Amino acid sequence: MKENKLAELSMEFSVDIINLVKLLKANHESVVSNQIGRSGTSIGANIYEAKYAQGKKDFISKLEIALKEASETGYWLEVLYKTHYIDEGMFKSLSSKCTSLRVMLVASCKTAKENLK
Repeated sequence: MKENKLAELSMEFSVDIINLVKLLKANHESVVSNQIGRSGTSIGANIYEAKYAQGKKDFISKLEIALKEASETGYWLEVLYKTHYIDEGMFKSLSSKCTSLRVMLVASCKTAKENLK
């Protein structure tokens, strides 16, 4: 159940990020929009890829990559907020989803690592 929730949230977040990138590009912002587009959609891609991992270590590696991408995405969201490309409401909404993904990924990585022992 938890894994499905993680996959669902990551898909929803990817859609949100793509919509954000469209908005940024419409405002002629391309530097950060390219970065956040890659990192924000990579989270879900790695979570989905983990489903077909070649073993437990590969599974953990994919989740850890997703966690790194979520951390990077959180950084870009803060940059966009501080440079006034997104308002406080959008920042809080996207940042909250990103934080939820990070929390779930940390917990999933911890559980997977404990199961390796």
